[in-house]
Amino acid sequence: MSRNFTPESRYTEEGTILAPCLRIAVLIPCYNEAASIGDVVRAFRAALPGAVLYVYDNNSSDGTAEIAAGAGALVRHEPLQGKGHVVCRMFSEIDAEVYVLVDGDGTYHAASAPRLVERLIRDGLDMLCAARMDTLPGAFRPGHRLGNRLLTWMVAAIFGDRFSDMLTGYRVFSRRFVRSFPALSTGFEIETQLTVHALEMRMRVAEIPTPYVERPAGSISKLRTYRDGWRILRTIAYLVKEERPLTFFSTLFACLATASVLLGWPVVVEFMETGLVPRFPTAILATGIMLLAFLSLSSGLILDSVYHGRLELKRLHYLAIPSLPRETGPCPEASRAGP
Repeated sequence: MSRNFTPESRYTEEGTILAPCLRIAVLIPCYNEAASIGDVVRAFRAALPGAVLYVYDNNSSDGTAEIAAGAGALVRHEPLQGKGHVVCRMFSEIDAEVYVLVDGDGTYHAASAPRLVERLIRDGLDMLCAARMDTLPGAFRPGHRLGNRLLTWMVAAIFGDRFSDMLTGYRVFSRRFVRSFPALSTGFEIETQLTVHALEMRMRVAEIPTPYVERPAGSISKLRTYRDGWRILRTIAYLVKEERPLTFFSTLFACLATASVLLGWPVVVEFMETGLVPRFPTAILATGIMLLAFLSLSSGLILDSVYHGRLELKRLHYLAIPSLPRETGPCPEASRAGP
């Protein structure tokens, strides 16, 4: 029996019921995607016929909302510009057990959605990422490929090595993840925050390779390699300060202390040789920088204690949200994702 993700049932490849009926919401943030949004909506309706598709239009001027509605999606609007604003609004308004987040540019493989949802439910995951495999030479621009690898490596070195494609826009979430996510991003750095949140909360996560193709003709990418890369770097630095305060302020302490020693060492040597301090301003500057260094270290120690208390509260809130059911049994009466 083939897998059938209708509201009435959920099946594994062997044909047995995998879990009770779950509400699935497909979330598609869009900005000027008229060339692709109709095909994206139709593809995901075919792949997940029991899901409710939401297209959130972010001030498009090319008829994206009308095309999405004509293809069968529920269309809503987010006036604050930026993908991060759209995703935060989606998470706050849509209630479901499983959320499929995908861009509306037509580059992601809709046919992989049932496999992603099934894996999330079967393994009790909180986030499943679709790692992009470019099946065509032009799918990834060279700058984006290099930037993605660099940023993925940075996050892996600081927060944990669990993903090979940190910036993928194709993800599946549990209700637990969505309801515990502190939405703070405004733009394309939202993917970084989603990844770090899962790693910090020690959630059950996984990654599955999926095909990735070029945008359709007439579709223009909103990504800007240097601008968005800089914003993601700033987000990583902010998250390190918030989630790794001792590491952040210890690094700052080391830099300031090194600068103080380099400035003050010649003054100390001269004083030991002559008993005089002719470069008094340099001595004052070196002393001030060293004081700042120890102030930074003290701040890191205090904030590290605050962080662990805050993390414990976040973890308790996360655990208070019911996990996805995985037991077998008959499916209850179906209900749509909402409101």
